[in-house]
Amino acid sequence: MYTLGIDIGSTTSKCVLLENGEKLLASSVVAAGTGTNGPEEALAEVLGAARIDMDEIGCTIATGYGRKLFLKADEEISELSCHARGVHHIFPEVRTIIDIGGQDAKVLALNEAGRMTNFLMNDKCAAGTGRFLDVMAGILRLDINDLEVKAAEAAEAVRISSTCTVFAESEVISQLANGTGVAELTAGICQSVAVRTAALARRIGVRERVCMSGGVARNGGVRRAMEQELGTNILYSEQAQLMGALGAALYAYDRGLKLKASQK
Repeated sequence: MYTLGIDIGSTTSKCVLLENGEKLLASSVVAAGTGTNGPEEALAEVLGAARIDMDEIGCTIATGYGRKLFLKADEEISELSCHARGVHHIFPEVRTIIDIGGQDAKVLALNEAGRMTNFLMNDKCAAGTGRFLDVMAGILRLDINDLEVKAAEAAEAVRISSTCTVFAESEVISQLANGTGVAELTAGICQSVAVRTAALARRIGVRERVCMSGGVARNGGVRRAMEQELGTNILYSEQAQLMGALGAALYAYDRGLKLKASQK
């Protein structure tokens, strides 16, 4: 049975296609989220890669900010539950998930069965999110994918004291004008994201092992800064950005099995 999970976020659309709840047949990440054609593009990429049609999908579940707008889904499930399910599938030993997306940051606590027992979210301010990194990369005239490399070149991280993206922007511009190195500022920006999110994690209580998911998890500079802030190693998968879509596809498999059983 083929099942599909689609995670429609604020800035990206992610899609995962599974066979029999285990084999990952195809996945896609499109840099366009809610309110765009990103979800349709992500879906088309997955179906094209697997060479199957939509009517061959046993069940489709949507998650993320735009889940209510995706009319091809059989059901919708919150991104919190889907990230928990996806991470537990890859890393069963994880008890704390740090998920930093385009517009928010979340920390999830899991029990031994992979069920979410608690969570905290910062969705009121862009600081500490992917959007913050995008803005800072623009000021430094760096590609967002180059932040990790540049941060690794720093002798030390320059502290970014402002907790607001707008004020931090002015602070970074002033630092550049005063001759502060780009590498040191980049490291400071990664550290700033880690500090804000680590504060969320401490409020919920950090239980090992810890994993990062979401788009910002791909930034090794932020991951290293998070490890320093929390004093623990951070588990990371190349599928970090797909965890929500993977969890949705796994839930879709459960639903598909129940539907089959009810038809017997």
